[in-house]
Amino acid sequence: MNATEPTSNRNALDLARQVLSIEAKAVEALIGRLDDKFTSALQLILHCRGRVVVSGMGKSGHIARKIASTMASTGTPAFFVHPGEASHGDLGMITADDVLIALSNSGESPELLTILPIVKRRGAKLIAMTGNPASSMAREADVHLDVSVAQEACPLGLAPTASTTAALALGDALAIALLDVRGFGAEDFARSHPGGALGRRLLVHVGDLMHSGDTLPKVPETALLTEALLEMSRKGLGMTAVVGDSDRLLGLFTDGDLRRALDKTFDIRAARVAEVMTRNPRTIGPDKLAAEAVQMMDQHKVNGLLVVDADDRLVGALNMHDLLRAGVV
Repeated sequence: MNATEPTSNRNALDLARQVLSIEAKAVEALIGRLDDKFTSALQLILHCRGRVVVSGMGKSGHIARKIASTMASTGTPAFFVHPGEASHGDLGMITADDVLIALSNSGESPELLTILPIVKRRGAKLIAMTGNPASSMAREADVHLDVSVAQEACPLGLAPTASTTAALALGDALAIALLDVRGFGAEDFARSHPGGALGRRLLVHVGDLMHSGDTLPKVPETALLTEALLEMSRKGLGMTAVVGDSDRLLGLFTDGDLRRALDKTFDIRAARVAEVMTRNPRTIGPDKLAAEAVQMMDQHKVNGLLVVDADDRLVGALNMHDLLRAGVV
């Protein structure tokens, strides 16, 4: 067995390279076939008053689900309908205001051909993505997109491989072209992905994470240094704000200020916090993105920020642990 392993591995690598080459050529061939039909499909979707419905059977169905998901997350409301289930009631999901994108390599999928005439009579527009421009689906379509391939990557020529890759790539091309025309940006994308890392970076604001009220460490400028230390210990942020009248921010006292104070020759028990605090500390507004707070902390090598309003009044405090817990970092 050991003697045959190197040969077996070489054969596997050669076959894998061949598969990737065939599929890459299938996608590359689509570039030369893009024409006005693609822009016609784009216009049908852009002028759609309803939603984009994507459907396909078997492996084409899996690709259809991915296309619908990509469109939905990039600004084009879309969903998948199984053609078999459509014949048993789910056809009611499709309205006259919708656009149906139907996928079938042969263009002769019986499950799709059963529902397409009904969809057309209902008034919905049809975009067919097939590998056969002379197929029944291509003839029924308002717009036909040719996703034919020279060969499948499967050495038996049976398993859909290159054909499904080509269909997926053309679906991505449609989705991204729609994204661009609609002016769909990063913040729009984040609103569709509030649970993801991008959503947290673009949707979470400082005001959502900051400590405020009773959890906000602050002392008056007249406070003794020992009182400031007690406030820091109680609130557990490693810092305390020093405020004047109406909570106007005057300074910041941190662990670092304490270490520097210990180097000085004065009575720590009698000293006031205003003598050793950092004046004009770096601050951020509550309406700023939490990601901006991360950037400020990284840039200035600090672990916390005070949050102030437009009148420089203290409203909150934030440290790196808060950002880590929220998944912003």
